[in-house]
Amino acid sequence: MQSKHKGFSLIEIMVVLVIIGMLATMVGPKVFGVLSKGYEARITSDFATMKTALTAYKIENFVFPSTEQGLEALVSEPQIEPRPKSWSGYLDKLPVDPWKTPYQYVSPGDGVPFDIYTLGADGVRGGEDENADISIWDEAL
Repeated sequence: MQSKHKGFSLIEIMVVLVIIGMLATMVGPKVFGVLSKGYEARITSDFATMKTALTAYKIENFVFPSTEQGLEALVSEPQIEPRPKSWSGYLDKLPVDPWKTPYQYVSPGDGVPFDIYTLGADGVRGGEDENADISIWDEAL
């Protein structure tokens, strides 16, 4: 007795692959767009948290942490000048950007009391789209 094995023909496999490819080209950009919006929302939330902590630091100490002290001054008491007059711990831990890189901080910023920014996905100054630098002062956020 012969057993008959049924399988897929090359044409059937090719049709399925073409359909999968078409679906990927239609759905892929939407998925990446949602990811990008999620990154923006996270960055906006992180900026708001750090801005609140920096404001509390300034209220208690009359100055923002220096660039040298950095955002770390919100987590542990600075040991370099200007030493805070009153330090009470402002954050349990520092957030990192969506690409797992620490946020950058300078004080004073360019025409602003401080600046917090991320260098984007590539971690290098400049760039476009996902690689663009994003500052707490960007109006697009």
